[in-house]
Amino acid sequence: MTEQNAPPADCPLDPPLSSEEARILGCLIEKEATTPEAYPLTQNACVTAANQKTSRHPLMKLDPGRVGQALRQLEQRGLVRSEFGARATRYAHLADSELSLTPPQRALLGLLLLRGPQTLAELFARSERLHRFDDLDEVRYCLERMAGRDPALVVLLPRGPGQREDRYAQLLAGPVKAATRRTEDADPRPEPSTDGPNVERRLSALEERVAALEAGMKMLLPGGPHASA
Repeated sequence: MTEQNAPPADCPLDPPLSSEEARILGCLIEKEATTPEAYPLTQNACVTAANQKTSRHPLMKLDPGRVGQALRQLEQRGLVRSEFGARATRYAHLADSELSLTPPQRALLGLLLLRGPQTLAELFARSERLHRFDDLDEVRYCLERMAGRDPALVVLLPRGPGQREDRYAQLLAGPVKAATRRTEDADPRPEPSTDGPNVERRLSALEERVAALEAGMKMLLPGGPHASA
């Protein structure tokens, strides 16, 4: 592999997964554990899973064409295999063999692919349907094993301003910048606004709207300019 074609530093795949590929791979990992009766998934089932409104961050709205393209790309990478059935082609992930994952590691990586960077507590609480961990220490151990590989599959992100805990992120989709982390646990108190001129303009516009409404109401009141004689 030449230097020009080399994957970005700290990325285990060349090239890194696209956002669509990451979402689809995460969905296949999740659905294998949560809906085994429907697994492997059809392309339509992958579309539905990718566009779920719950347990996903960020929310996505992928059409069948983009999902089909992502599935083909994952198959070319060796991360997915297709199975031709009587009614529809079905897809299954090969993450365990291609990435050398244990079942607990697979569950955590799937969550990180689906929901972005998360704390130990979040991963422990959300992993129950995929794999039952005994405690936070077991979750940490699995993450540290994946972070200690060469190349690493996950990385520990130090806490940012207003955040109470560190987070872990997957690296299959490329290096993660601290600025991309979610901030659900950030201090909810708004910072004092220093944008004085903008506030004044908004107040002025609001006062003009109120004055216009008052003028319109006067036009409708008895005795107003348009009242009948």
